[in-house]
Amino acid sequence: MKHFFTKILSITLAFTVLFATTSFSVNMHFCSNKLIDTAVFNNAKVCNSEFQNDNISLKKSSIQDSNCCSNITFIKKSDDNLKTITLKLENEILVFSNSLCYSFINLFKEHKEYIYGDYKSPLLSKNIQVLNEAFLI
Repeated sequence: MKHFFTKILSITLAFTVLFATTSFSVNMHFCSNKLIDTAVFNNAKVCNSEFQNDNISLKKSSIQDSNCCSNITFIKKSDDNLKTITLKLENEILVFSNSLCYSFINLFKEHKEYIYGDYKSPLLSKNIQVLNEAFLI
């Protein structure tokens, strides 16, 4: 179960870094306040001329502009301010980090403590309790 959550967390962090470092654009084409087409990374397709002509004739009857189509673009710029970190590890820091990691990992392990250790019971050829008819009640 622990490995499953670790994998989910690592995949989530990888996608977060990927999303933060890439740039993309979303283009949308509207005709008479209706969304006709959306496109990611390229331009949206323009609506059909029949649809556009119908909307223009409807618009001409009203007081609004004759051009009913509009394009909206959302641009997400990439974050190029990533810094590379150089660590100068000294012996004391390495010993501390190793002991911290070891003690943290051992917190989640189940320790089975046996009272008798690796004691093996002797092999019995006959059941002594049955032979002597001595039973604990």
